[in-house]
Amino acid sequence: MQFKRHYSIIKGELNMAPLIDVVLQQLIYFMLTSSFIMQPGIKIRLPEAATTEKVEEREVVISVSETGGIFFRERQVTLEQLERLLKEEASQAGQITVVIKGDERARHGDVVAVMDKARQAGLSKIAIATMPEIER
Repeated sequence: MQFKRHYSIIKGELNMAPLIDVVLQQLIYFMLTSSFIMQPGIKIRLPEAATTEKVEEREVVISVSETGGIFFRERQVTLEQLERLLKEEASQAGQITVVIKGDERARHGDVVAVMDKARQAGLSKIAIATMPEIER
């Protein structure tokens, strides 16, 4: 007995809707998580200023917290350690800009002490970070 052989080729279709959903969810995830990476662990509230400008050169960021803590590359340091680290940075990278992110409630003396240590390390380009003034 002979059986009829029926071959039918079924063309598969790729449904794009689930693929688009997954890509959009990943996009949203990466957008949300990238905004939290800016300053993990150091809470600094920068003062507002109308004449804020962006520094485009190689920069080293030093943060001064409200309680007087000094952070270099997100690690708390003393003033003596800061001067040594800045000297090492200047010897490796040449001329760099020191950006001081001082909390708006930080003591003026703490910010001046950081500026002084940067100058003692041989760095003359010093900037103080601010937030753009919000229209009221």
